[in-house]
Amino acid sequence: MATPLSDTSLSPLKTIAVIGLGTMGTGITEVLAKAGREVIGIDISEAQAAKSVAALEAATARAVERGRLTEQERAGVLARVRTSTDLGAAADADLVIEVAPESYEVKHQIFRALDGIVRPETILATGTNALSVTRLAADSARPERVLGLHFFNPAPAMKLVEVVSSVLTAPQAVGAVTDLAIELGKEPVAVGDRPGFVADGLLFGYLNQAAAMYEAKYASREDIDAAMRLGCGLPMGPLALLDLIGIDTARTVLEAMYTESRDRLHAPAPILKQLSEAGLTGRKSGRGFYTYAAPGSATVVADALTPAAGETGASGRDIRSVGVAGSGTMASGIAEVFAKAGYEVVLAARSEEKAQAAKARIGKSLARSVDKGRMTAEAAAQTLDLITPAGSYDAFADVDLAVEAVAEDLEIKQQLFATLDKVCKPGAVLATTTSSLPVVACARATSRPQDVIGMHFFNPAPAMKLVEVVRTVLTADDVHGTVREVCARIRKHAVDCGDRAGFIVNALLFPYLNNAVKMVEEHYASLDDIDAAMRLGGGYPMGPFELLDVVGLDVSLAIEKVLHREFRDPGLAPAPLLEHLVAAGCLGRKTGRGFREYARR
Repeated sequence: MATPLSDTSLSPLKTIAVIGLGTMGTGITEVLAKAGREVIGIDISEAQAAKSVAALEAATARAVERGRLTEQERAGVLARVRTSTDLGAAADADLVIEVAPESYEVKHQIFRALDGIVRPETILATGTNALSVTRLAADSARPERVLGLHFFNPAPAMKLVEVVSSVLTAPQAVGAVTDLAIELGKEPVAVGDRPGFVADGLLFGYLNQAAAMYEAKYASREDIDAAMRLGCGLPMGPLALLDLIGIDTARTVLEAMYTESRDRLHAPAPILKQLSEAGLTGRKSGRGFYTYAAPGSATVVADALTPAAGETGASGRDIRSVGVAGSGTMASGIAEVFAKAGYEVVLAARSEEKAQAAKARIGKSLARSVDKGRMTAEAAAQTLDLITPAGSYDAFADVDLAVEAVAEDLEIKQQLFATLDKVCKPGAVLATTTSSLPVVACARATSRPQDVIGMHFFNPAPAMKLVEVVRTVLTADDVHGTVREVCARIRKHAVDCGDRAGFIVNALLFPYLNNAVKMVEEHYASLDDIDAAMRLGGGYPMGPFELLDVVGLDVSLAIEKVLHREFRDPGLAPAPLLEHLVAAGCLGRKTGRGFREYARR
């Protein structure tokens, strides 16, 4: 529970005016009042001010029900808030935070009016995430007292606050606001003035690419969102998040980013303009990428684009036994997944010893599951008995589905598919787990390209729910349908995508990671601040540099090179800093040093 601070512990910023009492302004008001500040909420609409007070009353009532506030504390919070429709009410404020609409004209009007109202020492903060703080400051009579204070929605829950300085901002003002953020229980990150700052600067490029991917009909909205939730552990898919943020707001932010960067990745996808101008702005209008039960509702309802339940496509091939080619972590994980689902599995490697070692790794994994109470010892033994190790791919003669999980090298994979073509029986489905190579190139190494498909599992395969099902222009419909059915049986969530570099997840993830590296190259923000911004402001399970070091900088660079070659977009060119680290042998956790240093095991 956030307990109000006593007056003696408060920073000099005791009385704070919040201008604009929409969702964000109301949330900031709640945060400030709970932390013992006197808050003056100002909105041109009396009805909006009343709505804000009602929302604050409801939020604090819920906090009492959940034991986070006492009734006495709630009464204190509400008593510290007063509202007005007159900017003159800000006269006594030590700090003014404006969260008015993202318009220079509106914000300039507010700042000019405040110049004649507030005391000379009052700090003026803008909550913008798209407009130039410097431009707003330059138009003020007190530019040294103007800065950015960017909260994230919902303000009471989100820990991140970006404190944005312009070249005109006095360090004392930055220090006072940073101290306030800490006293509010937030984690402030100091950033310079550029559109999107850190979190939104990385987030909106990713959201834009997802919108473009959907617009190109590469994948359905449901599959794009599921892929990023299940493949990256994100709290929301990108298209659902665009609907929450507001498609018109996202377009405004991207326009501002593109004006500065001229990076095509920031040029708003045309569908954002089309939806915005049609009034289909997301949840607030009741329809955006998805359709909602009512304007403002979070409940998605079926529409013409919603897929029918249980739809898998054509089927017909009976899969009873599975061959897994490879002996690494991914191969053993995939073999474990199939065996747990009751399939007979042949685990083949280049030698009997490697295959036995891979089976032993599966045995240890199953033992850990038993220790954690996830399965019985009997079930683990039965699962392990379903796996037959083999030192030759000849053992795949009778399998119905062959899944390769060997090195991410096209020549090696093509050689293996040529072997599978000779060994496997007619009608067997041949699948590659590649994450970045063309599936059709594997298919063309066989005499039966119609039987070849991509099944991109994610690491660790037993834990990760996602499988990207990648069909080429040659893949037969019944092969696609069969693999979708197999995914359901092994309890994985299948998403469909075409055969192009990165599929869904890597095509959206790696440009975001690359842009984070560019931010560090440009000395815009530190590794720690960027990682904190994405964890706290974006809800990401790991910051981009934590993730890069886990994935491996060499693996990341290879994927980014593939994306750059495929799409020929200058914005996708790997950041030089990433290339330099790889050249120096700093590959991440596996070498003890990447973007950070790690203790040697």
